[in-house]
Amino acid sequence: MGIVSWIIMGLVVGVAAKLIMPGKDPGGLVVTILIGIAGAGLGGYLGSTLGLGSVGGFDLPSLGLATGGALILLIVYRLFKRQG
Repeated sequence: MGIVSWIIMGLVVGVAAKLIMPGKDPGGLVVTILIGIAGAGLGGYLGSTLGLGSVGGFDLPSLGLATGGALILLIVYRLFKRQG
């Protein structure tokens, strides 16, 4: 996937993660995209490590793995923001 695809994937996945876990998060759209992109990377890494697949495009398994990774990062992000 190219850089534009990763940005779009990051936006979709970041918004999906925030819909699943609503709350007040600072940063707005930029942080949502960054969490989504990083979540896609984390989800792809964990998925391939655990034998669940990888993030390779805009298909349902890739979106599921990416959203799972974004949820993990959103939880960690909120824990750090709460302490700081």
